[in-house]
Formats: sequence, structure tokens, C-alpha cells
Amino acid sequence: MCGLLPPLFPRMNAMTTPTPIDIATFEALKQTTGADFAAELADTFLAEAPAMLAELGRARDAADAERFRRTAHSLKSNSMTFGALGLGAMAKSLELSGVSAVGQGDAPSLDELAAEYARVAAALKGLAHG
Repeated sequence: MCGLLPPLFPRMNAMTTPTPIDIATFEALKQTTGADFAAELADTFLAEAPAMLAELGRARDAADAERFRRTAHSLKSNSMTFGALGLGAMAKSLELSGVSAVGQGDAPSLDELAAEYARVAAALKGLAHG
């Protein structure tokens, strides 16, 4: 049975995450906070996430491991709040593997992360305001 389980932090990208948002997670957020506040939270995430992606690139270029880890952690946590499980898993992989592993081994590249964010953003806009 253990051989059938996926790796703990699989390399995730648009090809391995068929839906960018886990609907059950997003619906639970709406029920907990109310639909209007969930939409506000989504809008805040959509406004702040591009800056986080840019910050990851700057931290990578500066070889600033601590800034990279903190930013990846924030992106992971925020992503999981909305059910962006693929994006969250990718950010977690970067958080745990560190700045020097970007795009190597199982760690996604920042381009892959940005592509997954684009998928999440489109889906989240529809869910939050649809």
C-alpha cells in the first residue's frame, strides 16, 4: 500500500492539479466568514500575491534564504486558505527546499509557480464574485 501513496511534496504544476481551487475548502471559508467577507479576503489575496511572487524572485536573485522562506511560507498559507491546494503545495515545496533549490529536483520553478497562480487567480475571481 505504501508504494501507492504519492510523495509527500510532489512536484506540482498545471498538468498535475486539474482544478486550481478545491471547492469544498472555498465553500467552508464562505460558510465560516460569510460570502461577502470571503470575497474581500479573495480580493486581498489577488492583490497581494503578485507582489509575493515578485518578492520570491528578488529573494532568489539576492540569495536571501530567510526572505525567500518567509515569502514562500506566506504564499503557502494564503493559498491554502482559499483551497488553492496545488499552489499551496508548490509554495510549501519552495519553503522547505529553499532558495538554492528553485527549479531543481522536485522544487518548482518560479515560472511554474506564476503559471499556477494565474490559474488560481482566474478561478478565485469567478468563485468570489460569481
